[in-house]
Amino acid sequence: MAHKIASVIQRRDEMIERKIRYDSLTVDHHCFLLTADEDEVVLFHEVDEAFTMNTPETELTISKGCYTIAYYWRHRPYNLYMWRNKQGQYLGAYFNIVKNTTIQDKLVTFEDLIIDILVLPDGGRFILDEDELPVPLSVFENGSVQQALIDLLDSMDELLAQTILQSGHFYKHEDLLSMMSEG
Repeated sequence: MAHKIASVIQRRDEMIERKIRYDSLTVDHHCFLLTADEDEVVLFHEVDEAFTMNTPETELTISKGCYTIAYYWRHRPYNLYMWRNKQGQYLGAYFNIVKNTTIQDKLVTFEDLIIDILVLPDGGRFILDEDELPVPLSVFENGSVQQALIDLLDSMDELLAQTILQSGHFYKHEDLLSMMSEG
């Protein structure tokens, strides 16, 4: 599959991110490919509309003109969005607990399992949307979501530090800005 993906799509090709919500509704986002192989894809998306993430203690607003670098892994129970502003400043990160991530030509699909984690630049972490679960977290999806959350929280600091460092090295801010002006 890695060879097929590499031969069919090229960096900066358009791709669709398709999120299948837990209620079965689908949400598509048009993105640009940064890198792909058979187990991982990294996409770029310019923020077209400002949005605010609220927690009981704080809020994070991502303004229009910021951008997302999104990581999807076929064999991990989560994906990761990292936000930067037009100056390249890291604004925060967002992990979705997911299942059934598929990477196909020009399409990344995943099933969203409701629970998310917002991480602020100062390291503050907030588990989101537990109140939206149809049953308690301990039994939701036979406990797999709770286990994925525990495992992610245990490895999050190292994973996020490594991903932030790699994204700054591989995806230069100036190159991403040029993609915004092209799109």
